[in-house]
Amino acid sequence: MKAEEIRKMTDEELGKKIGELQKELGNLSFHHCIRPLEDTSKLKKIRKDIARMNTVLNQRADIA
Repeated sequence: MKAEEIRKMTDEELGKKIGELQKELGNLSFHHCIRPLEDTSKLKKIRKDIARMNTVLNQRADIA
């Protein structure tokens, strides 16, 4: 997900999306511990998306 797309989202949408991505990351990392994933780069992509969303939320909080 690109930063432009993230900035267009509302705070509520960002919160929900972060929650969904954290659940997905937990599930993927659990499955990766049991049996290696075919595409391990997916873990890194999800972590970076979560970080981008948290950055946008923090920037908005600083402005307000």
